[in-house]
Amino acid sequence: MKKWQQRIGPWLSKHFSLPSDVMMELPRITMIGQLHIYIENHKGLMVYSETELKLKTNKGYIQITGTAFVLKMMLPEEILLEGNIEEVKFMPD
Repeated sequence: MKKWQQRIGPWLSKHFSLPSDVMMELPRITMIGQLHIYIENHKGLMVYSETELKLKTNKGYIQITGTAFVLKMMLPEEILLEGNIEEVKFMPD
C-alpha cells in the first residue's frame, strides 16, 4: 500500500494541483527568522528540552537545535516552537 501511495501521490499532486505535503503526508515547516518554527503533519514528539526538539514524521525525524526553547502550542499534528533556532535537520528512519 505504501508503494502505491508513493507513486500515485506525486502524480495526483501534479495533475490535479493538490498540495504535495497533503498528498504525500510530508511535514510543512514555516519559520519566522530564527525565532519561531511552526510544523504541521508530524507524527509525534520524541525529544524536547531547552536546546532540542525532535519530531517523528512519515519519512524519519526532524531535529531542531538551538537555545531557550519554549513550546507555545502543541496539537496532535501541529507544533509551534519559540526560541533561538540554530539548525533544522532531516534524518531518515
